[in-house]
Amino acid sequence: MIQIDKKNNLVIAEDGTKYNIGSPEAFHILSQLWLRSGWDVKYEYTFTWMGRPIIQLPEDMFRIQEIIYNLKPDVIIETGIAHGGSSVFYANLCKVIGRGSVISIDIEIRPHNLKAIMEHELFEYITLIEGSSVDRQVVDKVYSMIRPQEKVIVLLDSNHTKAHVLAELNAYSGLVTTGSYIVAFDGWMENLAGAPRSKDDWGWNNPKAAVIEFIKSHNNFIVEEPQFKFNESFIMERVTACPNAFLKRIK
Repeated sequence: MIQIDKKNNLVIAEDGTKYNIGSPEAFHILSQLWLRSGWDVKYEYTFTWMGRPIIQLPEDMFRIQEIIYNLKPDVIIETGIAHGGSSVFYANLCKVIGRGSVISIDIEIRPHNLKAIMEHELFEYITLIEGSSVDRQVVDKVYSMIRPQEKVIVLLDSNHTKAHVLAELNAYSGLVTTGSYIVAFDGWMENLAGAPRSKDDWGWNNPKAAVIEFIKSHNNFIVEEPQFKFNESFIMERVTACPNAFLKRIK
């Protein structure tokens, strides 16, 4: 049982250890509880970006923004479109930076979402591909769209099973520029087994497990937490739905 003693400014961990409520340790405990509670109440499902629903935690959006602004990629490849909010978010960054475009892939783009994305003022930055992200024809099409010397980042946010994410990692990692990333979203599924809308196998069948498997046979990638570009706090870790997610190409 985790206890919160507001009177004495303490968070008491399950093992009985007491932490000052303003300590990094207490923040970690409370933030993990907040993440779980947020999943249960569908907190992620309350945001839009420039009019399109975006099913992301705000902190994860900020951290991806930091990576993209620093890299200034020529191409952002994303798998998983849903309502198109992330496609518009990345397109917005491309416009502000003055560089780049977005290739967005989904096995099914529903007609009302397709219409809304195509009518959006940032659609000129977006190319939509409908089909499975691991279908050979889709993969080949994406590869054909990348020009030599272009800087590429890949963001995986479609089917979150271990097998599918591992297939995506194998399929698209070859496009990732040295110094750039392929990012596997939603590794927090590992901690959500038993929660509402979860499945019993999420403890092992998740993107984080795929990353661990991928790294075993790819020594040109490392798992590297994104550095905070600004930090005047005591916090050294992200509050994230995407732990163990950032694979950086090092050679």
